[in-house]
Amino acid sequence: MTVRVRCAEAADEPAWERFVQQCPQATFFHRFGWKRVLEGALRHRCHFLLAEENGAVVGVLPLAEVRSRLFGYKLAGLPFCVYGGIASAHEQAAGVLRREAEALAVRLGVDALELRNCASSDSGWPVKELYYTFRKPITADNDANLKAIPNRQRAMIRKGIQEGLEGEEVEGTQRLYRVYAESVRNLGTPVFSRRYLDALRAEFAGDCRVLMIRQGDEDVAGVMSFYFRNEVLPYYGGSIARARSIRGCNHFMYWDLMRRSAEEGVTLYDFGRSKRDTGPFDFKKNWGFQPQPLPYEYFLVNSDQVPDVNPSNPKYRLLVNAWQRLPLPVANLLGPPLARSLG
Repeated sequence: MTVRVRCAEAADEPAWERFVQQCPQATFFHRFGWKRVLEGALRHRCHFLLAEENGAVVGVLPLAEVRSRLFGYKLAGLPFCVYGGIASAHEQAAGVLRREAEALAVRLGVDALELRNCASSDSGWPVKELYYTFRKPITADNDANLKAIPNRQRAMIRKGIQEGLEGEEVEGTQRLYRVYAESVRNLGTPVFSRRYLDALRAEFAGDCRVLMIRQGDEDVAGVMSFYFRNEVLPYYGGSIARARSIRGCNHFMYWDLMRRSAEEGVTLYDFGRSKRDTGPFDFKKNWGFQPQPLPYEYFLVNSDQVPDVNPSNPKYRLLVNAWQRLPLPVANLLGPPLARSLG
C-alpha cells in the first residue's frame, strides 16, 4: 500500500497518541500535546507530520519552527526536547516522512532542519556528535537500586540524608520556578517563563510532576520530571546557590526521584541529555550510567554548516558571563523572550 503524509489535525490526536504509545521508537517528546504547549506557551508554529497507510497511522514526525535574530531560523523535531526525529512502523514510512520534512524545510526557507534522533539513520545528513543520554533499568527493590550506584555517589546520597533533606511532590510550579530560575541564571542561561512550565503541567497532568527538596522550611532544589510508559525522565531541575554548601543535595534529589519512581513500578530511569566533556556528563557517568550517543542530524537549506547554539560555544561566552552577573529579578524579566528562541 502507498504511504501518504499530511499535517495532523486536532481530530487525529487519538490515533496519533495510540501510535506513539506502542511504537518502540517513540518517546515522551513525540506526544501530540507538545503541539499545544509549543504553540500556546512559546508561540512557535508547529508542523506535526502524520504518515498513513490504508487508513492506519504508520509514522509520526513532530516539527516546529524556531526563529531568532541571534540564532537563526530552523525547523526542529522537536525544539526544547532532547529526543525526537522519526517514529515509524517501517522503513517506507520513515523514508516518506523524511522526504516530506526536507520539502517542508525548503518551502519554509529555514537555515536547517534538525532531527533529534536517538539512533543513527542512513540519511547521509551531517551529524552533530555532541550530546549523550544516560538510561538505566531500575527495579522495585530500592536497596538494589542504591547498591547499583557507585560507592562515592552512594556516600553523597547518605550525606544528603544526614543534612536533613526531604523530598515533597507538589502540585504547582511556583516553588520550582523560584529555584529553577535562580539555578539557570547562575549557569548563565536565560530562563523560560513560568507560563511554559504551567503549560507542561496542565497538558501532561500526572505524566509531568514536580519534586521539591527541602532543608527545614526552605526549598533548596527541585525538578520537573516526565513519565512515559515505564520510564521517568528528570527534565527541568536545579538548586539554589546555598545548595552548594549542603552535602549531597543534588545526589539526594535524583535518588529521591529514583526511589519514589521505583516504588510506583517505573522500571527505567532516564538521566537525560548532557554534552560530552562537561560536569553534568561526568556526574551522570559517575552514577554508573553508560553514555549513549544521540546522533542529531541536519538537513542544510540556507546554512552551509551545522548550527552550534549552546552555552559551550566560545562565540556566546561573553553573553553567558554577563548573564550570570544579572540581578535575579532582571534575569527573570529579560530571560523568557530569549529562552523561547534557543530551542
